[in-house]
Formats: sequence, structure tokens, C-alpha cells
Amino acid sequence: MLESLLQAFRAPDIRRRLLFVAFILIIFRFLAHVPVPGVDREALASFFASNPLFGLLDLFSGGGLSTFSVIGLGLNPYINASIIMQLMTGVIPRLQALSREGEYGRNRINQYTRYLSVPMALLQAYGFLALLNSQGVITTGFDLSRFETLTQIVTLTAGAVVLMWLGELITEKGIGNGISFIIFAGIVSRVPAAIGAFIESPDLASGLIFIVIGVSAVAVIIYIQEGQRRIPVQYASRVRGRRMYQGGSTFLPLRVNQAGVIPIIFAVSILLFPSQIAQYFTTSQVGLVADISRGIVNFFADTRIYAILYFLLTVGFTYFYTAFTFKPDETAEQLRKNGGFIPGIRPGRPTQDYLARVVFRITVAGAFFLGVVAVAPFIVSAVLPNLGGLSLGGTGLLIVVSVVVETMKQIEAQLMMRNYEGFIR
Repeated sequence: MLESLLQAFRAPDIRRRLLFVAFILIIFRFLAHVPVPGVDREALASFFASNPLFGLLDLFSGGGLSTFSVIGLGLNPYINASIIMQLMTGVIPRLQALSREGEYGRNRINQYTRYLSVPMALLQAYGFLALLNSQGVITTGFDLSRFETLTQIVTLTAGAVVLMWLGELITEKGIGNGISFIIFAGIVSRVPAAIGAFIESPDLASGLIFIVIGVSAVAVIIYIQEGQRRIPVQYASRVRGRRMYQGGSTFLPLRVNQAGVIPIIFAVSILLFPSQIAQYFTTSQVGLVADISRGIVNFFADTRIYAILYFLLTVGFTYFYTAFTFKPDETAEQLRKNGGFIPGIRPGRPTQDYLARVVFRITVAGAFFLGVVAVAPFIVSAVLPNLGGLSLGGTGLLIVVSVVVETMKQIEAQLMMRNYEGFIR
């Protein structure tokens, strides 16, 4: 990996792309420290310390949510809009047809996702401000007729749009996926503060165990993320026009974790919704409503209940999202049209049933893996309670490892292409 990075910096075009990514990330970290006025900082810190449910949302904003910066919403509106568009593409025929039109269709769907991100950002800014106001964090009050409230909503929405634009700039002019890079930078930015907090109250034995667990977790994540079941595919010889194409053999790669981090985002959204709604009514004048609301908040505040529900929802959504994105019937039809078949399996419906069985079985490992990743912070905190400020966030670690691996693949592909170009000349 180090050799690939050195070779990349020797190539002027790749070095220019890498420096552009670094420049955009510097801008991102600068914006993360520009605060939105009208918030009691101590009350805000106390709110996040007592509400672990908002930890993942803060993760995707690079810590901007817990500091109430101008990019406090982070990429959450864009991520939610992308998930909604993916779900709509699977059920709306017009979007399905558009997704099959190659690059033009993808660009149109991406444009719709950008449009949808703006109202999503407005709604999330309103909801988050209303929640903070109910907890006594907002010092300027919360009323849409007030100039301060409108300014806060517009500022948070504009910050989310700017962050989405910066991510797309990285994708267009840099290397790798810009959205993933920004999330990656936000997660990594927490590392120095966490290490400093741990050094102030060191526990050598727990620290060594933590390092072993961290290295093992990285190895497992890479192993599972890169793991795939290769289904052999044979192509028969075929004649098109006056030309005859020889048959060959290849394979159909089915990833163990085809859903990525999406199931974890789904699970957190479901867990946040009832608690967030209940928070609004904890100060209700109606006694029964206030008691029920406090009961819901306390129920989801129980770490053990939260961890169990988090694990079960992550496993369930992994199967849901995998079934939604991978369609065995379409894959079997594409193989049949191209003259391909799986040895020992008849084309058509038998191939479809075979692919469905294989995907269901390998998703067991992927779903269990994501479930363990989701609840990893609770497990580590229970096993190693004396880590100070150092914590092992499974979701953050999954994102960091995935981004590094994918970026290195793209850099190596760029270097390989340069070698081919030199060979052709």
C-alpha cells in the first residue's frame, strides 16, 4: 500500500487529484468549527452525553451536530434522499426505465436526489431545532415567526447543501467517492482527541486489549467486506451476423455484505423516530401524554434494550435491502439473453431459484456481521469500562476501512492504466 501511494505521488495527474481531495477536506474541517449562534454549549454537550441514539447522526456530520456548526446536519439529508431514491427506483416503473438508460439515467437520478436533499435538510433542521428547544438547549427560542429561528434553519440547510457539493467535487475531480471521503474525514478527526483523553487516564492492560481488538476488528471487516461467493458461469459459442463468438467461462461475484452500511442507517432511523417524537411531548400539560412520552424515552434510553433492538433491526434490514437491490430474476434473464448458464443448473427459473438460495445463505454471514458491528461499542464498553475517552465505534470503523480499501483500489487501477498506456506507446 505504501509503495502504491509513493508511486501515486510521483505521477503528476494522480498527485494533483490527491492534493485536491486534501484541500476539500481542509475546507470541510474548517466549516465544522464555524458555530451557529443561539445555543447553550454546556446544555448541548449534556444532551449528547445522555442521548447515545444521536451518536451515529453526529458521526456522519463529522462531529458538527454535537457542536452545532453550520454543517451540523452533515450528509444525513443526502444519505436519506439517496436511500429514498433507491427504494423509489425499485417500485416506480418510470424510474426503473430511467435507471436502465446508462450514464444519462444515472445522472438524472442523481439530479433528483440532489433536489430531494433540500427539503430533507429543511425538515431535519426544523426537527432537530425543535428537539433541542424542548431540552432547553436553544437560547433564542423556537418559533418560525422569529428571525433567529429562520436563520438557523436556513444556515443548517445551506451547510448540508454545501457539504453535498464538496463531496461531489471530490468524486468529479479527485479520487474515490466524495461522500464517503467526507464521512471518513469526520470520523478520523475524532481520533486525536480520543487518544489524548485516554493518555490522561491510562490503563495499560485495557489499552493493549483494546489495540488487539481494534486490529482484529479491522482484519475481520476487510475479510467480510472483500468476501464473495463466485458462481461459475459458462458461455456457449454463438453466431452474430457473419461472426462467430467463442464461448468461455467466467464467474458471477456475489458479495457477502451487499448492503454496505445502509441497514445500520435504517436501524438508527427507526430507533430514533419514536424517541424523538416522544421528546416533544414530555413537557405536555396532559399528564397521561407526558407519562407515556417519558416512558418511551426511558425505554429507548436503556442501553441493553437499545443494543438488542439495534442488532435485530440491522439484521432484518440487511435481508430487506439485499432482497431489494439484488434481483435473481433479472440476473437469470440477463444470463439467458447473453447465452450464459451456470453448470448443472438449467437456464430460466431454476437459475433464478438457485441464485436466490445462494444469496439468502451468504447474507446470513453479512447480516450477523453488520449486527455485531452495530453493537460493537456497547460490547467493548461492557468488557473494557476503563478506556477513558477511547472507544471502538463499529460503524465508524467499517466506514473508515471500506473507504481506505476502495480508495487504494482506485489508485492502483489508475497506476495500472498508466502502465498500460506506457506499454502501448
